[in-house]
Parts: sequence; structure tokens; C-alpha cells
Amino acid sequence: MVLYRKMTVEDVQQVHNIEVASFPTPWTLDSFYYEMTENTHAYYIVAEDDLGNIVGFCGMWIVIDSAQITNVAVTESVRGQGIGERLMREAMTIAKQQYNVEVMSLEVRVSNIVAQNLYRKLGFQDGGIRKGYYTDNHENALVMWVNL
Repeated sequence: MVLYRKMTVEDVQQVHNIEVASFPTPWTLDSFYYEMTENTHAYYIVAEDDLGNIVGFCGMWIVIDSAQITNVAVTESVRGQGIGERLMREAMTIAKQQYNVEVMSLEVRVSNIVAQNLYRKLGFQDGGIRKGYYTDNHENALVMWVNL
């Protein structure tokens, strides 16, 4: 069974480990500490397994009535089990119910069809292209959004 809960500063190292394993240009450990201790717009959710290990996370920045998904990642060994979808659904619910968010958006690599399919399943629509968005290879990002 997987528990979904708000991330705390004690989770930062495990979350950073997932970030490093998941992305070619991962956020720094200090970035996650900043998100937990100083960024008043940040809200992160973690997925925790029965042994207390963090197996996924989803971050968002909430400003007034909009939310921007910052990053979503799941440990490779448990991908395909619906954890990423549940993390996104939790983020959407929290944004709407606790913060009255009306619109949520995100960027996703144009090559990441698996993620795009998940976001479309959750009601996200294509909003445009950010050319050369990703610094590692200058790949374009697809901007997606959903009305909550």
C-alpha cells in the first residue's frame, strides 16, 4: 500500500535521490531544501511505501488562483503502478479544495509521450510550445493546462 502525504524537510534527501535518477538535469539538493523551508508558494506531495520509503513525489507552486506543476517523478522500480497518476490527482484535489485554484499548468518534453498521455487522461490540454526549454538538449516543451 502507498501513502500519499505532504512532503516535509525530512523527505528532501529521498526526493532528491528520485529526482537525480529521473531527470537529465535534476534540481539540486539545496533547491528542495529551499522549496520546503522558504518558498511559500511551494506544495509537495510524496508517495511513501509500507517500509517508509519515498517512491514518488509531485511538486507545485500555487500563486493566487493558478498552480504550476514543477516536477513529478516515480522511482523506476515502481513505475507503471499508477503512483504518478495518484500523485497528480492528489495535487489537483489539494490545489482546488485547499487553495481554490482554477487553472493548473505544466511543461513536459515533447518526446515524453507517456507523461503527455497521463496528463491528457487527467484532462490537461495542449497549450503551446516553449522552444528550446530544456537546457540539457534544448528540446522543446509542450505546455499543458487544465481547468480545475
